[in-house]
Amino acid sequence: MPEAILLLMLAANTAGQDMPGVAVDTLRPVAALPAHIAGGFQDLTACQQTPAGEYFVFDRRAHSVYTVGPKRESARKLIEIGTEPGRVLDPTAFRLAPDGTFAVADAPRGTPRIQIFTTSGSSLGGFFLQTRAVPRITLKNLVLNGIAAIEYTGQSIFLSQPETGAVITEYGVDGRSVRTFGELRRTGHEADPDVHLALNSGVVVLNPSGGFYFVFLAGVPQFRKYDAAGTLLFERHIEGPELDRFVQNLPTTWSRHQTDAGLIPLVLPSVYAAAADLQGNLWVSLAVGVTYVFDASGHRRRTVAFQAAGSLTPTGLWFTRDARVLVTPGCYAFPAGMPPDAKGASPAKKRAAFGSTR
Repeated sequence: MPEAILLLMLAANTAGQDMPGVAVDTLRPVAALPAHIAGGFQDLTACQQTPAGEYFVFDRRAHSVYTVGPKRESARKLIEIGTEPGRVLDPTAFRLAPDGTFAVADAPRGTPRIQIFTTSGSSLGGFFLQTRAVPRITLKNLVLNGIAAIEYTGQSIFLSQPETGAVITEYGVDGRSVRTFGELRRTGHEADPDVHLALNSGVVVLNPSGGFYFVFLAGVPQFRKYDAAGTLLFERHIEGPELDRFVQNLPTTWSRHQTDAGLIPLVLPSVYAAAADLQGNLWVSLAVGVTYVFDASGHRRRTVAFQAAGSLTPTGLWFTRDARVLVTPGCYAFPAGMPPDAKGASPAKKRAAFGSTR
């Protein structure tokens, strides 16, 4: 990205900065899957939980989905590997809906497919997308964009498909395209479609308070907030002392690697994961190893570092009804509420703002 464009983008909106005096809040797990269960997975990619306490584990490398009961005594495989309906091959994403059904995105023979299942693993149907699976953003063996970033409500599926000309695409569970919304951001690389689309790929986050967030995965860290009708409410750059050097060193050229879709630029992510807690605060896990938490107005109010068996940078975040956040890798449970003794606002105001039950 040309330096002048980068500086303009950074100066355009500084409202995403944190309030003065925000320190890093280190969280430690209060629960986890037992080692004999967690160790049985090849690549524990997503760990999500129903209100009744049942865990659903997506193992990308095993091409499988498992369930673990609330008592965490054993894991049971629900979905097997395969190309036929009701099985998955080369899966890239998993999402549990509030009604207990779940969606799995895979790509048999390189064609993206989305399937819907009941909590027992029975198939409710699925559909193929009229596109090819292109790994625009990669981190080692992780695919972090496109159909790998899926939001599923039980009635609709939301994807990042910048090739449509919009940042968010909504599908019905029958595969019907319902709508697209959100303009692509200017990147300075419009003449190179592969790079331009990679820098417009992101994570669609359903806001429990209404509407959506969209978090760009690569390039200058940035997010947007939309209402339920798809109208842009605001846009924020993600800024903070932990990111200063990272943003200064963002590349302007990218090497390319060979894929089935041809030579693709190797664009690494700035963001690893994003999710909204039950109060509508947006959590963004950053490549620099910390997670920023933004309130409903888009201001950064918290900086979080996760510590489990060493430092942990989340590649998946899932908020439970009892104010915990499940984090992958590992499926650790951390307290998600603002600690009462944190500096800044009074404990009562912080608990009200962040929904703490502590």
